[in-house]
Amino acid sequence: MAAVRTADSRQQWEIIKKNFCIDGDFSQINDSGEDLQLVVRLVQQLGAGQLVLDLALDAIWLALRQSVVPKFWQHFVTFEAQTNGKEDDAGEGSVEVMSRVATAVSELYDSAGSFVPQINRCEMLCEQSGAKFEDCIPGGLMEHFKLHLRATLHSQMPSSFMHLLHKFYSAAFKVFYQAEVGSQVEESEEVTDEPVPCGGCGGATDACHCQAITNTFCQVNKQLYGLDLLERLAGDIISSLLLSVITDHVSTTCRDSYDQSCINQLEKWVENVVVGWLELVYCGSRGQLSSADAAIQTMVSNNLNQTYMTALYHTYTTTRIDQLFNIVIEYPESQPALEDIRECLDRTHLRDRLVESLRSAIQTRLLHPGVNTTDVLHAYISAIKALRVLDPKGVLLELVSEPVRQYLRGREDTVRYIVTSLTDESCSELSEELLVAAPLVLDDSHSDDDNMDNWETWTPDPVHAHNLKSKSQRTADIISMLVNIYGSKDVFITEYRTILADRILSQFSYDTEREIRYLEHLKVRFGETLALLHKCEVMVKDVADSKRINTSINSDENPHREKQKFPVSAMILSAQFWPSFKEERLQVPEEVTKELENYTEAFQDLKGNRTLNWKPHLGQVQLEIELKNRTLNLTVTPTQATIIYHFQERNRWSIDDLSTMTQVPKTVLRRKITYWQTQGVLQEVESDVFVLVEGEETGEEGQTAAAGLPLADIAPPAIEEDEAESVMASAQDQREEELQVLWSYIVGMLTNLDCLPLERIHAMLKMFVQGSVECSPQELRAFLDRKVRQHQLLLTNGLYKLPKN
Repeated sequence: MAAVRTADSRQQWEIIKKNFCIDGDFSQINDSGEDLQLVVRLVQQLGAGQLVLDLALDAIWLALRQSVVPKFWQHFVTFEAQTNGKEDDAGEGSVEVMSRVATAVSELYDSAGSFVPQINRCEMLCEQSGAKFEDCIPGGLMEHFKLHLRATLHSQMPSSFMHLLHKFYSAAFKVFYQAEVGSQVEESEEVTDEPVPCGGCGGATDACHCQAITNTFCQVNKQLYGLDLLERLAGDIISSLLLSVITDHVSTTCRDSYDQSCINQLEKWVENVVVGWLELVYCGSRGQLSSADAAIQTMVSNNLNQTYMTALYHTYTTTRIDQLFNIVIEYPESQPALEDIRECLDRTHLRDRLVESLRSAIQTRLLHPGVNTTDVLHAYISAIKALRVLDPKGVLLELVSEPVRQYLRGREDTVRYIVTSLTDESCSELSEELLVAAPLVLDDSHSDDDNMDNWETWTPDPVHAHNLKSKSQRTADIISMLVNIYGSKDVFITEYRTILADRILSQFSYDTEREIRYLEHLKVRFGETLALLHKCEVMVKDVADSKRINTSINSDENPHREKQKFPVSAMILSAQFWPSFKEERLQVPEEVTKELENYTEAFQDLKGNRTLNWKPHLGQVQLEIELKNRTLNLTVTPTQATIIYHFQERNRWSIDDLSTMTQVPKTVLRRKITYWQTQGVLQEVESDVFVLVEGEETGEEGQTAAAGLPLADIAPPAIEEDEAESVMASAQDQREEELQVLWSYIVGMLTNLDCLPLERIHAMLKMFVQGSVECSPQELRAFLDRKVRQHQLLLTNGLYKLPKN
């Protein structure tokens, strides 16, 4: 009886093994539901439900590891070995890649499908016998199977697979791209007799493989999607391919093109090309879709569309950041590109990168001695305008512009160029800014932007703006930004005084309408109460007063007119209101001195208790020079007139003798004589010895002048050279003169207190010299150090003291 039971049990077990493929043979699965019900009841009678389920699943996993997956990967290993080191033909190579991948995926899909009946039996066994599998995976036993399939595939993946799959998707995308946009390119190409290869597959036109590639591509993706392998095996490849395509397209579209907006065009391109191809990948079609495919398409449009749009914004912004220096310099032509960047910055996190990149580009390409101050300032002004397009709040501008401000502050000619540009109609960029009737906004100003009156439109500053300056400064106009390079109005008005003085004394014109107009604009900008602007008003008034005084003195009713040998007109300046002049000496001829004294007498008669202190080296002299063969009528400087005056006394002068006679330094005298050489009046016969040229033995320059050319064509260059030289003391010299006022106070302190540190000297000066001369501790240190080098002070252990006699 026991032997019979043993035989029956063995037979029952064989039936169970056969129906649940425990031996690994999945080719003889009987799909009959009636037989399967009997087998399940048999398993229940034996109480072996869990054992059978475990054995059946182990058989499936073993088949995947040892048969299905190795066979799948073998296709790729073989193909890589066959094509290693060989260049693919454009058309045939694509077709071969597509065919090999399609064959491998199709076999895998069929092999996986052969396990479906077995999985169904296992699920029935679980339902009726109570057997359980790992329930940590949602979706049932089929999802469990797909997970094992993915895990097994990844565990055995060969290195050649990614390369081949990349070729597969690249070839498919090329075909799709050609179908989408290739027709537009073909229309613009010239027609030739030579055969044109297909832009998609690369093969001959009469043997195009594009449709076959597309069909194969859709089939492979559908099968991979059905196995839940599309995203797992190809997701990274698809992403990297599309990101590369987006990067290349953005670079091509935006290469050195700043005057047109590109972002809308690029968004449409992503929707049509990138998202369109993704729909082909996941849905297999862009036309009529089933309900399931429509759901997939919705997923693609909502999720992947947003993903690749974000990638577009990031790529576009990164590309433009690399070009941002050129974009800023070319403003306002580049405003469309700036508006695109502003739109993309709101959708990315690249503000810090933009700031660092632009600061680095400015430091490398702009802030070095090889760049003129004019170019640096033009770039700074363009940056102010351009960065306010990117960020109207001015945070980006302040983060980027600080190195430029520091650099400009260290250049000596910055203030002069700014002031010259403000009051020069030829520089429209800044002169137009001066016409805006708005007061300056300085760094110490405060703004009420944070009030909540307009809370509906209020937006906070970025988090990294908490340590920046006031909002009013960030949104200040260009002139305010330039003034704040130095943080003081006085620096600019002082420079304006010097430039105004140069203009008046170089032109010697009584027409001050232009200067009055600019002065009124400056009063609006800098404030009417500024003392330095009042001095400028007095300077302009001096010109009008000089015209009236000259008219009175040179009138026929003036008794002093009878004494005049030649007319004298003076520009009478109020000494305390004008900036300091350069210290130059000139001894004019006695005849000229007498005429100046006569003018002084006439002025004293007119003004009573006032007199004149002449600056003989300044002004203009109208000369008529009679030579043997010509007469010259010229307007020259007093120094040039004095030089030629002495040549009527004798025809030959050395530089040494002439310097002694005129009291003009030899170097200056040599430069002034050059003018008369260019006129052909003087000639250097020996080193530093000059003679008057009157006859036809003149040099080449003299013959040119005698030939009848207009003198206006010859004289202006030399006159302009003199005009280009400022007659006023430099800003540094003027400041040194102002600081000398402090020297007497410092000497008195050190005389009474023996020795003092810098901080104590500065504090006492602020106390005793209030408002007359402002001096920072750094400037005071430099001034005292100069006194130390001149041996007027001693510095010991940080203490200044007077040297003992």
